[in-house]
Amino acid sequence: MLDVIRTILPVVVMLVIGIICRKSGLISREGIGALKNVVVNITLPAVLLNAFASTSYSFMDVVVPLLMFAVCFIAWALGKAAGKALRMPSRFVPFLTTGFEAGMLGYALFNMLYGADRTAEFARIDLGQVLFVFTLYKVLLAMEGNSKADAGQLIREMALSPIIIAIVAGVLLGATGLYRRLEPSGVSGVLDACTAFVSAPTSAIILLTIGYDLVLDDIPWAETAKVVVLRLVIMMALRTALVALLGALWPEANLTAAINVMFILPPPFVLPVFADDADQRTYVSSALSVSTLVAIAGFAIMAAMG
Repeated sequence: MLDVIRTILPVVVMLVIGIICRKSGLISREGIGALKNVVVNITLPAVLLNAFASTSYSFMDVVVPLLMFAVCFIAWALGKAAGKALRMPSRFVPFLTTGFEAGMLGYALFNMLYGADRTAEFARIDLGQVLFVFTLYKVLLAMEGNSKADAGQLIREMALSPIIIAIVAGVLLGATGLYRRLEPSGVSGVLDACTAFVSAPTSAIILLTIGYDLVLDDIPWAETAKVVVLRLVIMMALRTALVALLGALWPEANLTAAINVMFILPPPFVLPVFADDADQRTYVSSALSVSTLVAIAGFAIMAAMG
């Protein structure tokens, strides 16, 4: 019980602090935006750089991202079909049933459950969905909005994203064996120390900002519950299929824990930016808020189960 409390209580405390900061005005909306920029552009890239640099690579590390990319597209297609069948009017339904907010939530929850030394497991699963969100997800969003996706702009966004740069740099260090070859000289240890120091506040900042944004007032519960439940059904079905497939291909991979955390996560938090009217923004933001609570509840269950 103490182990469970030690895992869950810090999450609850930081969420509550975030709520207090919003209600008291201790931190402004601009301040929260600045904290999010710190995470996305500085601390999270440090986490990813170290995770990908310190892992060992095999054929599995090519196949798993491709499988996750495919899973994300299948989830989108299932969401689109189910949205039509259930007569759910919002064009954002398929985008609420795919993609994962790994950056602003997943890594924080996974590291609190399993420790930073296992971050590479989660990063393996994350890579495919990151590529999906930065490419096809944005293209599909643009198509739904009746606007043409600018391929050049998408490529520039990917190339200049600190997260993508960190992943590429980490993969190059790890896959080429350079990180391992530098271990005897102590250079790898220096890199570990720097990334550990920079990434240390990541989980706390992420949870504080999530608590700040967690507003449950005026949620259209009936429509929100429908899309949240639809996402859960799709995610649990795809999670079961992916675990079975990877278990058959690589029984020694030990990726089930990472998959479990990934598939309870909410959709990407960037989605409300693409909502083109107030009603749609309310619908999308409500779904993200409730999905975040579902993810925190799933985290608590995993912590209790050990």
